[in-house]
Amino acid sequence: MDRIDVFNGDADGICALHQLRLEEPVQASQLITGVKRDITLLKYVVNTVSASITILDISLDRNRDSLAVLLSQKNDILYIDHHFSGEIPSSDNLETLIDPDPLVCTSLLVDKRLDGKFKKWAITGAFGDNLDEVATQHAQTLGMSPQEIDALKETGVLLNYNGYGADLDDLFYHPAELYQQVQPYQDPLQFHAESVALKTLRTGYAEDMKRALSCSPLLENQSGRIFKLPPAAWARRVSGVYANKLAREKADLAHGLLTENSDGSLRISIRAPLNKRTGADQLCRKFPTGGGRAAAAGINQLPSSMLDEFLAIFTEHFS
Repeated sequence: MDRIDVFNGDADGICALHQLRLEEPVQASQLITGVKRDITLLKYVVNTVSASITILDISLDRNRDSLAVLLSQKNDILYIDHHFSGEIPSSDNLETLIDPDPLVCTSLLVDKRLDGKFKKWAITGAFGDNLDEVATQHAQTLGMSPQEIDALKETGVLLNYNGYGADLDDLFYHPAELYQQVQPYQDPLQFHAESVALKTLRTGYAEDMKRALSCSPLLENQSGRIFKLPPAAWARRVSGVYANKLAREKADLAHGLLTENSDGSLRISIRAPLNKRTGADQLCRKFPTGGGRAAAAGINQLPSSMLDEFLAIFTEHFS
C-alpha cells in the first residue's frame, strides 16, 4: 500500500510527523507540504486510490471536499489537527484526533497518542506554535534544564520561521527538505547542536527580525496593535514569528501583521491576546481567504480596498 504524509510546513507539522515516523518508520512515503499558509494540501493528492494517508496540522474544514473524494476512493486516512474542523465525516476509513483547544497543537496531540514517547519533539512543536507556557510545563516534567528548554524553544521558533512566505521561493528550505534534515534525529537537543540548517535559519531570523523591529504601528488602540511590513521576502518570512513576539510583549492586546502581496492585496497574520486566546479565527473568517484557529489565524488575500473595514472590525472584535 502506498504511503502519503500530508503536513503543514511549519514547526508543528514537521514535529508532529517526525514523532509518528519515529514510532512507525516508513521506508518510503510521499511528502506533501508547502508554505505554512498553503493549507489546502489535499487537493494535491485527490487522484490517490487505496493508499495510507496521514494528514497533520491542516484544517479539515478547508479540505473537506478533497477529503470526501479521498474517502470515496478507499484510502485509509489518519487525520490529526488542532484547527477548526466543522462537522467531521463519518467513515470506517477515517480515524481522527482533532482538538481546537487554544492551548493544544498537533504535536501535542501526537504526543498524547504516543503516550509521551517522543515528548521533546512535541515540546519543540509547541514552542514553534507560540505555546511557550504549555511547552515549558511539559519540559519541566522531564526535568530539563533551563538551557535545554531554551534550545528546544529556539529550534521550534526557527523551524516555524522557515515555514512563512508567500511561496516556496521566500523560504530558506522547502519544508519537506527541512523535515528530512530532522528525520535522523531522535533527540531534538542533538539536532539543535549539530544542524547546519538551524545555523542558516538562525542567521536569517536575526537579520529579518532586526528589520521588522524598526517598523512602527499602523494602528494602536485599546484593542490591539497592527503593523504593516513592506512587500519584501524578508517581511513575508518573518511575519509569523514577529507576530508571536509582538503578542508576548503586550499579552492583553490582540495583534495583527500586514504584508503586501504581489497583486496588491494584503496577507494578514492575527494573534488573539495571549491572556485570552480566542477570537482570531472568528475575525479572519469574516473576510475572504481567512481562517485559522482561536489563538492565531490569518487572511491570505485581503483586497486593499477592505483595509479600513478590517481595521474597524479588528478594533470592535477585540474591544
